[in-house]
Amino acid sequence: MIPLSWYLILSAALFSIGLFGVLSRKNAVAILLGVELMLNAVNINLVSFWRYGDVSMMAGQVFAIIVFAVAAAEVAVGLALVISVYRRLDTVIADEIDMMKW
Repeated sequence: MIPLSWYLILSAALFSIGLFGVLSRKNAVAILLGVELMLNAVNINLVSFWRYGDVSMMAGQVFAIIVFAVAAAEVAVGLALVISVYRRLDTVIADEIDMMKW
């Protein structure tokens, strides 16, 4: 049986890679991919704590399903916004998207 600490290390590594991707990338699609990596790291934490805790309680799996639903909605809305901005400005570079600035 794999110890809980390995799952937590994997989750921390995925979250760190996602955070680095969000903070270092200028492409809006790459930023969305970094956010998705961070959400998947959260799901690994939720399911691993559920598995090593009280298995009869389904709270970890329910929260993971909720996170999946939020991630799917975030991808749909985020990609729709990126496509809309690209059609209007011909760029997806986050520094050049300044439509909401005064």
